[in-house]
Amino acid sequence: MKKTVPAESASAFIDAKINELGDWRGKTFAKVRAIIHKADPEIVEEVKWMGTPVFSHGGIVCTGETYKSVVKLTFAKGAALKDPAGLFNSSLDGNVRRAIDIREGDRVDEAALKDLIRAAVAHNLEALNLKTKGKSKPKPKPKPRPTSSKRAG
Repeated sequence: MKKTVPAESASAFIDAKINELGDWRGKTFAKVRAIIHKADPEIVEEVKWMGTPVFSHGGIVCTGETYKSVVKLTFAKGAALKDPAGLFNSSLDGNVRRAIDIREGDRVDEAALKDLIRAAVAHNLEALNLKTKGKSKPKPKPKPRPTSSKRAG
């Protein structure tokens, strides 16, 4: 069973994680988090899979992870997205995900990242829309036939 932390707790968890890092990774993660929210104010923060920050809208947009040498944004359906700025630089071989590894000193292209976030949200919402279009509305129940007092004979 998936365990998800409520949004308020998730935001507090992510705040604590950023403060706990206290180095370039915390600053970088805080910056990309702010960019994500600027790109789509309806993004929901969650924490899944033993403490992984997740940004969602209509489904998972991306996860935010911190490692010793990188801050990683993994886009759940990144392979389906156009990346004209070439931000994706990791997990390029898979059929579904794509990731951006940000190293110390790397410049984050805010405009390109916003475009990617918006494209991921649009992709999620389009997929949701297709799912709901495929489901037919329940058919109305037929009206009962009036009973006849005449017997067939």
